[in-house]
Amino acid sequence: MIVKITSKRQVTFPARVLDALGVGPGDRLELEEGDDGFILRPRRIDPSHLGTLHDKIQRGLGTFDLAAFREQARDPTLRD
Repeated sequence: MIVKITSKRQVTFPARVLDALGVGPGDRLELEEGDDGFILRPRRIDPSHLGTLHDKIQRGLGTFDLAAFREQARDPTLRD
């Protein structure tokens, strides 16, 4: 598979690659250099880096869908 690098050194990955990695907008990817080239993998949150938040995260609830949250209707009187 070949991807194109833009003049800003950005790369667009095919959707099926990102789906296979389980990543979406806002997620991070890690590039690890090896003997045969680079390995691309999703960058997961290390729970040990969460400090005091570690115990406040409820497991099994899934992830927060920011796009769905933004699509929800809001009371216009609550805007600043």
